Amino acid sequence: MKLQDLDVIVTAPPAPGFGGRYWILVKLTTDTGITGWGECYASTVGPDAMKAVIEDVFERHMQGENPENIELMFRRAYSSGFTQRPDPTVIGAFSGMEIACWDILGKDRDRPVYALLGGKMNERVRAYTYLYPQDGHTLPDFWHSPEQAGEAAAAMLAKGYTAMKFDPAGPYTIRGGHMPAMSDITMSVNFCAAIREAVGDKADLLFGTHGQFNTAGAIRMGQALEPYSPLWYEEPCPPDMIEDMARIARNVRIPVACGERLCTKAEFGAVLRAGAAEILQPALGRAGGIWEMKKVAAMAEVYNAQMAPHLYAGPVEWAANVHFATSIPNILMAETIETPFHDALIKSAIKVEGGYITAPDAPGLGIEVDEDLARAHPYKGRDLHLGMQEAPCDYANGNRFEGGAPPAEE
Repeated sequence: MKLQDLDVIVTAPPAPGFGGRYWILVKLTTDTGITGWGECYASTVGPDAMKAVIEDVFERHMQGENPENIELMFRRAYSSGFTQRPDPTVIGAFSGMEIACWDILGKDRDRPVYALLGGKMNERVRAYTYLYPQDGHTLPDFWHSPEQAGEAAAAMLAKGYTAMKFDPAGPYTIRGGHMPAMSDITMSVNFCAAIREAVGDKADLLFGTHGQFNTAGAIRMGQALEPYSPLWYEEPCPPDMIEDMARIARNVRIPVACGERLCTKAEFGAVLRAGAAEILQPALGRAGGIWEMKKVAAMAEVYNAQMAPHLYAGPVEWAANVHFATSIPNILMAETIETPFHDALIKSAIKVEGGYITAPDAPGLGIEVDEDLARAHPYKGRDLHLGMQEAPCDYANGNRFEGGAPPAEE
């Protein structure tokens, strides 16, 4: 059995587009006729350029190879161009196709992917969700309303979720870490207070940031949130500032989580060695794929750290996350996004029930991708999957940040 053909589909979820502006799906086919699906998470270049990178990585490192030889193909991609270092674009291209290889291998052996990764460690996986607008809520007001956040939290608690993420502390700017405005600290405290009041001790608060603070600012923000006991403080400073993240971890009594923008065991290992995070959040469609993150999970065990796979993408990456999470002992929880488009794209093959996810027993990833639906929603925009603003933090008038992929203005 050899990898023979590649198809790349860039699909855009309908507005408001939770999960980013577009998802890059890859379909690999072997010379024996088996197809496997994967997903390449957000890249630093546009989808047309990324498609070219995916095709180059496939033709250069994977085409004609047995899909079993994942380690060999990873080392080719990792070493490409005399580098042997993480590259979020090349590794992102490989990661999605690596997921597709596991889907092929499971189908070829008539076994679910988790069975090939050491078996079923967990009968079900705890799910968490962002807080999204509910009936009666409007965008962009929802992102700046502690009251509506509390209402959304109560609704998610009623659905069975025991962990909810929110990120009111923007903006995210290209300028690197900044000192938060006092109004941003106040807003963040008010969000925590409203959500904690809504859920009591029945759910965990997951405070999201995206590397926007400098070290002192992150410490100020984190200490202000301590009375509400969030389960984690996500990526409080830029992801390459590992020693600074460790300083934050030592000065804030909230566990630090990070990983959505990291690639391979090289970068995750540095975080663990520095004591910079207790919770690792790999995006499997960027970080190196399932096998590489199995290695990271094993490393994390040695440091008594836990895994919480990240998802701000489509349901194919989610399926990979679920199989990965099912197979490891140190899983904390897995992110999920419930929209009609996410559900329809994999024909309802995986569900969140009572706040937990159960991996499907069907072969491979256990999903059936609705290829016609994916192709019927092509991405026609110019923006990247997610973006940051150029304007600096506004200390005079406050900040109204609407996330990395706000809906297009009509």
